[in-house]
Amino acid sequence: MKPVTRSPLRDLIRRTVLDGLIEGRWGPGDRLVERQLAAELGVSQAPVREALRELEALRLIECPPNKGARVRALTEADLRQVYEVRAGLEETAVRLGRPSVAALREHLARLHEAAAGSLADQVRHGVAFHREIVAASGNDVLLSVWESLGIEVWTHLSVRLFRTQAVENAADHEPLVAAFERGDPQVGELLRAHILSYAPPPTR
Repeated sequence: MKPVTRSPLRDLIRRTVLDGLIEGRWGPGDRLVERQLAAELGVSQAPVREALRELEALRLIECPPNKGARVRALTEADLRQVYEVRAGLEETAVRLGRPSVAALREHLARLHEAAAGSLADQVRHGVAFHREIVAASGNDVLLSVWESLGIEVWTHLSVRLFRTQAVENAADHEPLVAAFERGDPQVGELLRAHILSYAPPPTR
């Protein structure tokens, strides 16, 4: 890893570790050693510790007392719960405000362009599409909670670990844009169904 020289350090360290999880550098059960990470990044252990705490809050790692940080063994149930919360937040966002159809179409165009490219581009543009919807609610608390879910990394991990389809599929977003354009009163339900369609089925 390249040394981190910019600030805020915590955010950059967090992003570096997330990239490592996405790319498979660390797998379930692997240790994340503060001292080693700090040395590789050229920083003190304090911001590394803060970044790991944030990743623990995302339920991506676990830090048992006196055992250090380890990558969690994620399950389909974990993924299902993230999608359920995300679906509820986005449905609520639509009730509070509607996004610009022009802005959604712009994101959709980028999604179509990314379809022939990398998964990372598809995920990035798909997350931007949905962020547009949440931001249009005008509710900063809602947006903050939505962003705290770590949707981008969970999407990558769901594809890599559980071989699910990429949520960021351009064709699947076309009906949503059309529904917003015609002012469909059921668009919130359509959005919820769209998100949950990619979640693992609930266990019986």
